[in-house]
Amino acid sequence: MTPGRIMPGVTYTGDGTFYALGAGTGNCLYEGAGLDTSHAYAALNQADYENARMCGGYVRATGPRGTVVVKIVDRCPECKPGDIDFSPEAFAAIADPVAGRVPISWQLISPANIGNLQYRIKEGSSAYWLAIQPRNHRNPVVSLEISVNGTWQALPREEYNYFLAPNGLGAGPFTVRVTDIYGQQIVNSGITLSPTTVQSTASQFAQH
Repeated sequence: MTPGRIMPGVTYTGDGTFYALGAGTGNCLYEGAGLDTSHAYAALNQADYENARMCGGYVRATGPRGTVVVKIVDRCPECKPGDIDFSPEAFAAIADPVAGRVPISWQLISPANIGNLQYRIKEGSSAYWLAIQPRNHRNPVVSLEISVNGTWQALPREEYNYFLAPNGLGAGPFTVRVTDIYGQQIVNSGITLSPTTVQSTASQFAQH
């Protein structure tokens, strides 16, 4: 298991608030993140966001009214450690919206049927500058590596949730290895240099 601020099996506490992401991408740069039919999204406080480490993670939060599962798609710079800023719909599931701010507890979870892992190459990427983002991962991704001449090269993660090779890694296609918070690794080959295209795989992390 890869240590970080937010770990499985630990209950965290803080304040719950709500905001509307609308058509925005949020800090995790998932386009249309607030437009899914469930609207079950949230922004995590600056400390627990941990330089995008929690992007795409799922948490189960409990408030005065009940419990809700949300996907982390954004960062709340002004929120304190433990705080979560929910979509209006998610907040309404755990508290009366009139309250505005309520005490919450929450845990990282590993959801069931979410489909397979995906990748997106950022717009502007080329053989000389590459930014790649894993998507739809069951568990938080803690590292991404690309095979270069038979050696795995780790790409640093930016706060906007892309892994960056500032000098590029050639024209591809690429063999990518991602590691989740539990230490499980998935290797996907044939990821092409196709900016803005979401590339699906036949892989997914195991549920925990």
